Amino acid sequence: MKIPYKNIFEVLRTNRFIVLVTVCCSALVCMVAVLVTFKIHMESLNNAFVISAKGDVIPLEIVRQRENLEVEALAHLESFHHYFYDLDATNYKKNIEKSLWLGNNSLVDLYRQKQAEGVYNRLLQYSLVQKVISIRSQITLDKEPYHFKSVTNFQINRGTMTDTYELITSGSLIHVDRNFPHNPHGLLITDYLENTLRKLEDYENSEK
Repeated sequence: MKIPYKNIFEVLRTNRFIVLVTVCCSALVCMVAVLVTFKIHMESLNNAFVISAKGDVIPLEIVRQRENLEVEALAHLESFHHYFYDLDATNYKKNIEKSLWLGNNSLVDLYRQKQAEGVYNRLLQYSLVQKVISIRSQITLDKEPYHFKSVTNFQINRGTMTDTYELITSGSLIHVDRNFPHNPHGLLITDYLENTLRKLEDYENSEK
């Protein structure tokens, strides 16, 4: 009895065809992968970097982080200056407590100094109202700690009289863990100083 064998050349031809198809498909997949990778790389070069004012190339993600940091730092400073300087006989304890969450011992030392000088006693004794009317801050974000300078205008109402003052303060900001609701921005004021305080004699006239 004869066993039917396939023609050896037919088998080799079939195997060669399968190998060629496999190689061609692999080459095609590799080419597509290279093209897609190149396209993504070019898009990232075009879209993931920006040029700073000094001509430096900065990753866009870092720029966004810095923009967010500036917004949070300004909000942090505004919150502190409002809490620490916007005071009257009914709210000063609550506001001072909130402000001390936003800084380190340099704020505590300043608070104790004001306390020793009788600032808060006068607030109670004469029913004074100290109201913040504007806060302007400048921050250097090149590296941590971030140095700042703030100009705060506030008014002290003594009943029939209202005096306006300009206070210039400075210090630094460092990152800490966020603490809701006490310190939502995750920043801490350090090395805080009240640099100058002056009375604005003609403030009301200049506003008009």
